Amino acid sequence: MHRLSSLLRFKLPDGGWLLHDPRFLTETYADALLAILRDTIPWHQEGSRGRLFPRLVAWCADPGVVYTYSGITHESSPWTPELLAIRERIEQVTKARFNSVLLNYYRDGRDSMGYHADDEPELGENPVIASISLGAARRFVLKHNRTGEKHEIVLEHGSLLVMGGTCQHFWKHSIPKTAKPVGPRINLTFRQIQSNK
Repeated sequence: MHRLSSLLRFKLPDGGWLLHDPRFLTETYADALLAILRDTIPWHQEGSRGRLFPRLVAWCADPGVVYTYSGITHESSPWTPELLAIRERIEQVTKARFNSVLLNYYRDGRDSMGYHADDEPELGENPVIASISLGAARRFVLKHNRTGEKHEIVLEHGSLLVMGGTCQHFWKHSIPKTAKPVGPRINLTFRQIQSNK
């Protein structure tokens, strides 16, 4: 499932950090996981303020865990065996604990995620956010709130990206739209929900 030796570490201004492993999953395992999630997860399209988000989503979590963002509240749905296996492996590598995963399905280059920070109160002061990418490679862009400084990483099939430290206080991140012909992509974002207030 997992290849060793390709973990890259980056320090960000103002106390944030990134871990990036472009080959966290073997290609064979990533291919199989992409197909299983695409075909078995109950995907749906959410929206807020009369506008549909340009992607499909799903959410799994430990019993009783609730997560609210962008005006949408997610109640806990059971973990699948595949998602539990990925969670366990990420916890081993990051030494962090996660009790939920948000799944985003980008059907083509028109699907996207605008600039935002994972800074909801229930995530804690300095959350560790771990993300697995499956399918088409897409640009991940970080932008500093004050200076406008940008960093870009191409998230490849089977890659792992972890954000930590003060990253969510000083930086926003996005998956921009692209006019290039790209295939579907599924992103798994693991979080530890600390409070349901």
